[in-house]
Amino acid sequence: MKVDSWERACRVLAEAGLPSGALAGVRPLTGGTYNTVEELLLADGSRYVLKIPPAPTAPGLRYERNLLAAEAEFCAGAAEARVPAPRAVFLGGDPRAPYLLLTASPGLPWPQAAPADGERAELREELGRQVARLHRVTGPGFGYPSGALGPLASDWRTAFTAMTGAVLADARDHGARLPRPVEETAAVLHAAAGALDEVTVPVLVHFDLWPGNILVDRSAAGRARIGGLIDGERMFWGDPLADFVSLALLGDIRTDEAFLAGYAEVGGEATLGGAARVRLALYRAYLYLIMLTETVPRAADAAHRRWVRDVVAPELEAALDEVAGPY
Repeated sequence: MKVDSWERACRVLAEAGLPSGALAGVRPLTGGTYNTVEELLLADGSRYVLKIPPAPTAPGLRYERNLLAAEAEFCAGAAEARVPAPRAVFLGGDPRAPYLLLTASPGLPWPQAAPADGERAELREELGRQVARLHRVTGPGFGYPSGALGPLASDWRTAFTAMTGAVLADARDHGARLPRPVEETAAVLHAAAGALDEVTVPVLVHFDLWPGNILVDRSAAGRARIGGLIDGERMFWGDPLADFVSLALLGDIRTDEAFLAGYAEVGGEATLGGAARVRLALYRAYLYLIMLTETVPRAADAAHRRWVRDVVAPELEAALDEVAGPY
C-alpha cells in the first residue's frame, strides 16, 4: 500500500506535539541504505528529519532490529557530550510501524561539502575532539542498547562475541560470499578474544562515522566546521577504538595525524600497539563482515556486489591475518 508522505508527516508532527498545520514541505533524503528518510520543512523555516525503518518482515541482519531506539540513545549521549548531532524529538509508532523524528543538523555530508585541502586538517582535528567527547559518555553495560542481540553484557568479551556470532550466523543464513568459511572466520576471532578483556568501561561508540555521516557546515561566515554527526542508529556501548574503523574506512587511522591530534587534545587515548592493535583488527573484521553480508538481504546491485568482493573482501582477509598475528 502506498503511503502518503504528507499525511504521514502531519500525523507524526501532531503526535510529537508540533503544529502539523505548519508543515510546508516534505522531501526524501538519499544517501542512506536502510531506513526511509524524509526532511520535514515547517513554515517558520525549522527542519526535521523523519526516519521510518523497513517492515518487520523485511530481510535484514540480526543486529538491525529496533535501530531507531539505538539512534535515540545516541542522540541523548551526543547531547550529554555537547557534540553536534541531531536531537531525538519523538520516538513513536508501534513495534510494527515505528518512526523517529529528529531535528535536522546543518551542513552537507563530507563528500558533498568537498573540504579544500586547507580546511581538511582543521576539520579532522575538530572531528577528533568531538569523537573524544563522545567517548566520555558511558553506558550501563556492553553491547547494543536496542536489545536486538539480548540484554547488555557485564563484560566486553561476552558482548563482542555475541555481535560477531550474530553476523556470522547471518552470513550463513543468507549465503553471503565471504573470503573464508564461516567456521574458519569464527575460529580466528575466538582465538583472539582475550585481547578484549582490556576493555572494562562501556563507552558510546557510533560505529558508522564514514564521511557520509559527517556534516560540514559553512553557514558561519563561510568557515567550515563540523555541523553534525548523524545516523547514530548502529551505536553500541563498547571499546572506543571500535570507532576508529569507520573513521578510516578501508584505511588506517594511524595515518590520520590531524584526527589523532584532536582526539588526544581533549583526553582521548589512542594507543594502537599490542592488544589494542589486535582489538582494532577485530573491529575491522566485524565491520567488513557486516558490509559483505548485508549485500544479500538488501539485494545490492551487481556493481556494489562486485565492489565489496574486490575491495572489502581483501580488507577482511587482511584484518583476519592481523588478528591471528602475534602481539
